[in-house]
Amino acid sequence: MPDIKLIADTLENEQTRVALIEDGKLTEIFIEYNFDEENNNFMSSRANNSRLARQGDIFIARIDKILPAINAAFASLVKPSKSHNEPRNAFLYLNEAPEIKAGDYLIVQVIKNAQKNKAPRISARISIPGRWLVLVPDSEETGVSRRIFDNSERKRLKKIADSLKSQVPGHGVIIRTAAEGIDEKFLQEDLNSLIKLWQEIKHKAKTNPAPCLLYRDTGALGRVLRDEISGNIDEIIINNPEEFESVKNFIERFYPEMPNLQLYTGITPIFEYFGIESEIDRALERKVWLKSGAYLVIDQTEALTVIDVNSGKFTDSPDMRHTVLSVNLEAASEIARQMRLRSLGGIVVVDFIDMDFYEDQEQLLKHFDSCIMHDRLKARVFSLTKLGLVELTRKRERPDLKSVLTRNCPICGDNGFVEREENLAIKIKRFIRKITSANNSQAFLIQTSTHMANYLKNYIQDWENEFERKIFIVGVQNFGWDKYRLDYQGDLETTETRAKMAK
Repeated sequence: MPDIKLIADTLENEQTRVALIEDGKLTEIFIEYNFDEENNNFMSSRANNSRLARQGDIFIARIDKILPAINAAFASLVKPSKSHNEPRNAFLYLNEAPEIKAGDYLIVQVIKNAQKNKAPRISARISIPGRWLVLVPDSEETGVSRRIFDNSERKRLKKIADSLKSQVPGHGVIIRTAAEGIDEKFLQEDLNSLIKLWQEIKHKAKTNPAPCLLYRDTGALGRVLRDEISGNIDEIIINNPEEFESVKNFIERFYPEMPNLQLYTGITPIFEYFGIESEIDRALERKVWLKSGAYLVIDQTEALTVIDVNSGKFTDSPDMRHTVLSVNLEAASEIARQMRLRSLGGIVVVDFIDMDFYEDQEQLLKHFDSCIMHDRLKARVFSLTKLGLVELTRKRERPDLKSVLTRNCPICGDNGFVEREENLAIKIKRFIRKITSANNSQAFLIQTSTHMANYLKNYIQDWENEFERKIFIVGVQNFGWDKYRLDYQGDLETTETRAKMAK
C-alpha cells in the first residue's frame, strides 16, 4: 500500500482544497468553491447556498416538463428567487420514474453536477453513503464492492450485508471498499446512522414547502475522507482549527488505525509550503516532463483527451528498442497519475512511441493496466489500434482540473485560456492573509490588472472585516491578467493617499 498523506486548505471561506499525496507525489486535487454560479458571487460562510445543486444533494423536486422525444423530464429543485424569473432546472431520465407527470413532486438526488450549458442530472434512485456502507432506500439490492478481490473477505461481507438487509426491509445495503477487514459491529453502527438520516430526510419532505433542499452532502474535505480513500491514511495536515476538530472526531470514529493528525499554523500558505501550488500550476500546462528527459503533451478537447509521448532528451538505453520501451513504460506510469491529478474522464487516446516488437507492446499494455488499478474511478485500457494508438476510458465523476481553474481567454476566445477570476481572487486573498500575518500595518495597497480590480470590489469589505485592516485595490492597465503585487503597506492616511494617486 502506498504512503498516503492528505493536506487540506480550508482556511478561506470561499474555497476548499484537498490534496492527496501518495509516496511523495501529488496524485489528486479536489477543489470546491463556495460560489453562487447564478449570481456570479462568492457566498458568505454563513449563507445557505441551497440554489447551488451539488452531487449527492437530495431535493424534493417539482416536475415541470415531460419530453418523451428525449426520454427526459425537467424539474425545479428550488423555488425561483426574486432576482430570477426561472428556478434552477435539472433533468431526469424517464425510465427512472416512468409514471411521473408534470406537476408531480418527487424526492431526487443529484448524481451529476451542472457542466457548462448542461443542467445537473438527477435520479429518483437515492443512495446515501456512509463510511463503510451505502443505504439504498426503496430497493432490494445487496452487494459488495467489486474492488474487494479477496474471495473469503467478499463472502464474509456478503453474509453481513444479507444480515443487515434483513433488519431494514425495503432498503438496499451495499458494502463499500473501505469496509474490507472492518468488524461487523462498526458496519451495524454505520447502518443505524444512515437509517436515522433517511428518516430525517423523509420527515423534511413531508413538512417543508416544495421544491426545496432536503439534505446537503458533506463538504469537500468530508467527502474525500469518506469516499476517496478506501484504505488507511498515514497523515492528515489541516490549516483550519475548526476543521481540525471535526476531522479528529471523524477519524476517531471511522478509521481503525489513527493517522497522524496535524494542525498547520505557519504564515506561508499551506499549499505553498508543501509545494502543491506549483504542482497545480504545472498540471495546467500542455507539456509534462518525465525524469528521464522524455515528455508528454496533453491536449484536452470537448470529445476526448489526446496524449502524445515523446522521447525528448532520453538517451540512456543501449539501443533504440530499449529506448522506446523504457520511455513508453515511464510515460504510462505518469499518464495514470496525470489522469487522476487532472481529473480526466471520458475517452483518452495515447500516442506512444511506435514499437516494432509484439512482446514490447504486450508488456506496455500490461504495465498500463497495472498503473490504473490504483485508480478509484473505473478505467479500462484497450489494445493498440492499427495506427499504433492506445485507447482507454475513465469514468467522469467531477469536472476536470482545467475547467475548474481556467476559462476561455476573453481576448482570443477559444484559442487560449486564462485563470478564472474567482480562483485568482482567492489567490490574492491568500496573499493578503500572508502579509497581514507578517506585520501590523494599518493598511495595504495591492496592484493588479484593471479587470481584477473591478472584480474584487464586491469582496474588499468582507476581507477588511476579516483581516481588520484597510485594503486598497488599484488596477494597473499594463498588468497581465493574473499579475498582482503589494505596492505599499503602512499607516492608513499615507496608504490612502498613494491609492488615490495611483488611480
